[in-house]
Amino acid sequence: MIPSARISAAIEVLADIAARRRPAGEALKDWGLGHRFAGSGDRAAIAGLVYDTLRRRASAAHVMGSETPRALVLGMLAVMRGLDAAAIAALCSGERFAPSPLSPEEQARLAAPDLSGAPPFVQGDYPQWLHASLRHVFAADAAEEGRALAARAPLDLRVNTLKAEPDAARAALAHLHPEPGRFSPLALRIVLDAEGKAPPVSAEPAFLKGEVEVQDEGSQIAAILARPAPGEQVLDLCAGAGGKTLEFAALMDNKGQIYAYDADIRRLKPLHERVARAGVRNVQVRSPRGAEDVLGDLEGRMDLVLVDAPCTGTGTWRRNPDAKWRVRPGALAQRIAEQAKVLEQAAHYVRPGGRLAYVTCSLLDEENGAQVRALLAKRSDFHPIAPTDAALALGAQGAALAAAALTSREGLLMTPRRTGTDGFFVSVLRREG
Repeated sequence: MIPSARISAAIEVLADIAARRRPAGEALKDWGLGHRFAGSGDRAAIAGLVYDTLRRRASAAHVMGSETPRALVLGMLAVMRGLDAAAIAALCSGERFAPSPLSPEEQARLAAPDLSGAPPFVQGDYPQWLHASLRHVFAADAAEEGRALAARAPLDLRVNTLKAEPDAARAALAHLHPEPGRFSPLALRIVLDAEGKAPPVSAEPAFLKGEVEVQDEGSQIAAILARPAPGEQVLDLCAGAGGKTLEFAALMDNKGQIYAYDADIRRLKPLHERVARAGVRNVQVRSPRGAEDVLGDLEGRMDLVLVDAPCTGTGTWRRNPDAKWRVRPGALAQRIAEQAKVLEQAAHYVRPGGRLAYVTCSLLDEENGAQVRALLAKRSDFHPIAPTDAALALGAQGAALAAAALTSREGLLMTPRRTGTDGFFVSVLRREG
């Protein structure tokens, strides 16, 4: 497919997303099934156009004065990909599969794509209803934080030290040009190509042998700050697919016991295969069984309980740009209720002297510091560990992380703008012994 045909396809996919109100991934899959002539490179390029448009939807609409799929794609080409009006006009020739020629108004708007007078939520490309929450956390920097969240995310890998050392894993993937992470000693970072296409890491021998896992550096850091130690008893209460469970096992050198649980048994399905591939031997999966209490024997016994809480995912907008436009106030309220419930539940499993790590991939105080403050108001036997002290778990890079992140009494907040990671909040509490 020629570049202009890919743009037409992206406009078509975005029209489908708008009409049927469904996730971008589903619309792209259906488009591919209906256009089997398109090769893998074409499909990847079209997906890149769609996701880039969703990343910059608000600013593209502002520049073009319209929210039609065509306007959004044209605006994105200007505000994100940096094409000038002449280059965009050349792609919109109206010939064969190309979009129709630019109108005089489109030409005028693309000639001067100015965002200087736009509201912060437009400059930052995030929903207007979330502006008050983001301003509460970031003050005047809300728009800049939003712009960082609207950029493409790199591909981060975690070296599984049960099977490989960082230098050896980096050498095995040298053809992908990975660089060490900024803070995590386990991280390797691969920058995506110009169209945002990631290499097929899951087909690499290093991945198939369990030497590396795909995991954002921020997620890696969150697990390290929880300080799981060899020989400890650990409960991962919202384990999901098990990313942090596997990292815990490596940090514990397969010594001690990790109990992996999730209230939704479907989320646990990938964990079994991942445990085997990673060479993990100290994980026991506790699957929910109706009304049966499968965790009752763990109450008051755990050295560490991790709550990787369900949240709005505002910190992952770089990877899920359509999610930021689909989240609604009702979803936030639901997540807040779920977080409060699971956090209070988690406290019962922590032994005296043990630790409770609360982690979200959210930037909102309602899901982060406010939840910790609410728990502390109910449980006077828990006290937060200072973020600067918690960061020392990273060794030499701990002070640098604490300086880069946004810290509070309740915890530490990483963001793409500040730390180059996804957005993660980490709070580590200690129960009085």
